[in-house]
Amino acid sequence: MSAPRTSTAPGGLTDALKTALLTLLADEDPAVHQAARARILAEGAAAAGWLRPHARSREPLLRRRVSEILEHFDRQRADTDFLTFCLRQGADCDLEEGVWLLARTQYPDISLAGYRALLDSFAADIRERLGNTARTVGSLAVINDHLFNELGFRGNVEHFYDPENNYLNRVLDRRLGNPISLCILYWLLARRLHLPVVGVALPRHFVCRFQTPTETVFIDAFRRGKLLTRADCVRFLQQIGHGFQESYLAPATAGRTLLRLCSNLHQIYHEQGRREEEARFQRYVVALARH
Repeated sequence: MSAPRTSTAPGGLTDALKTALLTLLADEDPAVHQAARARILAEGAAAAGWLRPHARSREPLLRRRVSEILEHFDRQRADTDFLTFCLRQGADCDLEEGVWLLARTQYPDISLAGYRALLDSFAADIRERLGNTARTVGSLAVINDHLFNELGFRGNVEHFYDPENNYLNRVLDRRLGNPISLCILYWLLARRLHLPVVGVALPRHFVCRFQTPTETVFIDAFRRGKLLTRADCVRFLQQIGHGFQESYLAPATAGRTLLRLCSNLHQIYHEQGRREEEARFQRYVVALARH
């Protein structure tokens, strides 16, 4: 009599081995469950298919450990997607797509459609209030009132170097950000409102610029949308010991903005000793700097 056949997954794991690995993954002994985890990870993302149903297991420990492995695979995929975006897109890439792809490298389960809809709703509320001030400097007071007074967005002065200040989903969740993330928020809302706003990457600071044929003003989103003149920007550069160059006030491309954002996170993770994250962002920085 021939022996019964054991089904094998495309990745090479038999059903019996999968069952054994799941049992070991739920073991209380750290050495045991870590060994099982390493064996599953060695199968690569193909393991996610048979693992995913067990993320709803009735066993809390197994459920948590399976979910952690699935998140690992999801973050790997998000890392590949963002790195591919960085390599393929030029300076004039889609900034909004870029910041959402970046957010997914840290928070792979976020609903991008939900966050985009939230930005759409912010813009719709502002549009209702604009009236005759649309496309004039007066529109900025309307945006500032809604964004910083009604919605409560503000600069995270207390924890300036918190990595979450750089991920747009967390900025929207917490209503806290740093200069570049709050300016990106301002920029994306202005784009929805068809207002002439761009980002400006000053040394050691980031602002927005509103410009029409007759008006030019700079917006410090980190300081609740404070309006600045060109002279104010020059004075800031002098105060921080930088010489002035006209290029400092030029619009930042989307690619350069993403590079600045990733450079921030690379430096933060370096200072925190988070070597895996530091190495990941080093790859992004190198890819973006090529353009």
